[in-house]
Amino acid sequence: MHMELTGKVALVTGTRRIGSAVAVELGRRGMHVALAYSRSALQAEDAAETIRRGGGCAAVPYMRAQGGGRIVNFSDWIARSGRPRYRGFLPYYVAKAGVIALTEALALELASDNILVNAVAPGPILAPPGTSATAFRSVEEATPLGRWGGEQEIVKTVLALLDSDFITGETIRVDGGRHVR
Repeated sequence: MHMELTGKVALVTGTRRIGSAVAVELGRRGMHVALAYSRSALQAEDAAETIRRGGGCAAVPYMRAQGGGRIVNFSDWIARSGRPRYRGFLPYYVAKAGVIALTEALALELASDNILVNAVAPGPILAPPGTSATAFRSVEEATPLGRWGGEQEIVKTVLALLDSDFITGETIRVDGGRHVR
């Protein structure tokens, strides 16, 4: 049995690229979506307008008062792998590893309130703007599935976590097997 999403509320933090796709899909499925962002106001407004056109609206309820809920954080496949792989990403790596720790601690703290907390750790989903053809191909070659995943793979993973009544404290890598190389 799938969790009914109509009328439920989602807070999506980070709406620049992948977060925007997640927010729009949740809105399409009848959820009320609140958007938070740092530097991507234009992308957040675009996502909000798409959600409004689909009949949704921005709202932040108290999950405890509703008897439960779901929190899905975003980390990174490298942090989930438990070891840094690239120089020059110290603050990023530490922050994303902190998201994993936060996810686990919140899952423990909120379990008695029926609030399930998980994280998604994307790998090669979308190439950053300006990625050269050579860099694009090198990522494909380093990924066992041989391709970039695309934002819908993240959307599908978030929906699966929203649907689950028993997964909590997990960080799921969506990386085409990149972590096994």
